[in-house]
Parts: sequence; C-alpha cells; structure tokens
Amino acid sequence: MDSTNPIQIYVTEDGQTQIDVRFEQDTVWLSQAQMVELFGRDQSVLSRHIRNAVSDGEVAEKSNMQKMHIAHSDKPVAFYDLEVIISVGYRIKSAQGVQFRRWATQRLKEYLVQGYTLNQQRFDKNAAELQQALGLIRKAAKSSEMTAEAGSGLVEIVSRYTQTFLWLQRYDEGLLDEPSGQAGGSLPSPDDAMQSLLKLKQSLIERGEATALFANPRDEGLASIFGNLDQTVFGKPAYPSIESKAAHLLYFVVKNHPFSDGNKRSGAFLFVDFLNRNGRLFNKQGETAINDTGLAALTLLVAESDPKQKDTLIRLIMHMLASEVDVEI
Repeated sequence: MDSTNPIQIYVTEDGQTQIDVRFEQDTVWLSQAQMVELFGRDQSVLSRHIRNAVSDGEVAEKSNMQKMHIAHSDKPVAFYDLEVIISVGYRIKSAQGVQFRRWATQRLKEYLVQGYTLNQQRFDKNAAELQQALGLIRKAAKSSEMTAEAGSGLVEIVSRYTQTFLWLQRYDEGLLDEPSGQAGGSLPSPDDAMQSLLKLKQSLIERGEATALFANPRDEGLASIFGNLDQTVFGKPAYPSIESKAAHLLYFVVKNHPFSDGNKRSGAFLFVDFLNRNGRLFNKQGETAINDTGLAALTLLVAESDPKQKDTLIRLIMHMLASEVDVEI
C-alpha cells in the first residue's frame, strides 16, 4: 500500500461490492453510507447500533468519529473508525464485518511496516551521506598541504557537520535535501570580483605571500562561473539561496581553475567577499560566520574532493552556512 495514498479499495469476496476505505491516523474510516454497503443493512439500523455502542461506553464519539469533506457533498460527512465498524459488525452478527476486519487489520500492518521501512531507508541514506562527508575529510587530512591550523579547522568542520546531521536526522527531513536557506544573494559582476581580487593580490605581493602570477585570469573562466551562478531555469534562479550561491562559488573557483595560480586562495576570498556583500559574513553577535582556520580547511576539503562527490560537498557547505547563522565555525 502506498503510504502517501490514504484511500484503498475493499472488494468483497463475491466481488459484488467495492468500497473506498480511508486510511488515516493509523486506522480506517467508513461513513454510514459505506457501512450500509458493507453490511447490507438499513442506515436506521446502523445508526441505532452506533448510538448504542456510544451510550454503552464501547466507543467514544469524540475520538472514534470525525467529519471529513468529500466530493459531491456540500457539507462535512461523518466517518467512523475501525473500532466503531467492528462494534457494529458484532452487534449485527455480520460475516462480512469479520472479513472486513481481517482485511483492514492486514492493510494497517502493511501501512505501518511500510512507513517504518521508508523512514529506515531515509536514515540509511542520510548515514551514507555522512560517511561520504567524513571520507572527504579523512582524505583532506592526509594531504601534504595540511598544516596544524588547517587540521584543527577540519576538527571544527567535522564536529559542526556531525551536529548538523543530528539536528536534521528527523523523519520529516533528510540531509540529502538542500536547506532552503536565505533566498536571494546578489552576485558581484566579474569585473567587480576581479577588482577585489586585485586588491588582495597587491596586499599579498607586498607581504611576499604571492607573485605576479596570482589570480591571473585564464580565458573567460571567472566570467563563465559568475554567468553560471546567475542563470535561471524556467524563469527561476538555478541557485536560489545565499547558501547555494556561496557554496557553488567556492567549489567552482577551486575546482575549475579559472586562474593560472592561487585558485584555492581566490576561491576562499570570493566566498568570503560574497557572504560579506550579502550581510552573511557576521552573525548576530558580530563574529565571523566562518573563521580563517575553518575557511582554510573547508577550501582544502574542496580541493581534495573527488568530482563525483560534488553534491555531497556542496550540501555540506550549505548546511554549515544555514546552521551557523548565529554560531561561529
């Protein structure tokens, strides 16, 4: 039984009667008109038995009856749950009632088992996602570029990510789903981005931390990245949130190598620059949303990742940004 479909069709053994049975709140529901079809008795007889069951305290009208809107009816119709249906079946000694009870009980078991199975599948899927993210972190930790500071940044990342995973590990949410985040996010033009990078370049050269090759554009690589981030699909932004744009910006610059040198540092800078332009670099306490050590580790994580794991890494970054609005990484 499809757990997303609350209607199942009950067919009597002789095939003469078909009833649309509602499955909601872990039970089944029939109207009096449907019970007339099921039991083959007049509605007045069924009404009397329902009243007697309520007056005897066998069922409670408040919890065993509810009104629902159905097609071709201008007012709500009263529906009765399985307890009421069974009670009426016993009172009129209906063999059809026994058959229906067995059918409904079996369907309910299948429904509950399927619901458990779907939730277990989601949990397993989320756990697999977590394992992929941890695998990326382990790979980055072995990199020859890893420093003690970057290593401590990875520790921060894995602890934050694990906590995020636990927060999201509810059956109505999945880590594989992208967080909605904060809609919007204004991208700088490629020229504005390059102007900011050139200021960084000058500063690094003056400190002896870069050469003239740093951030030299290769063809139209950077413009292509910004054009990609600004594209629409069916009239809607392909990257609709600040988190999505920021994560993809970092990933594309680091992995696509739009510069002849310094792609990791350029990607990290443009990532921070974008967050700053959109009011997301600092949290409500005035602290940076991601510190230098965490940023260095995250950038290295992107650089060391397998392209096949792009979606995992993008969602990792997005979840970190979405969950760290008020908490420093």
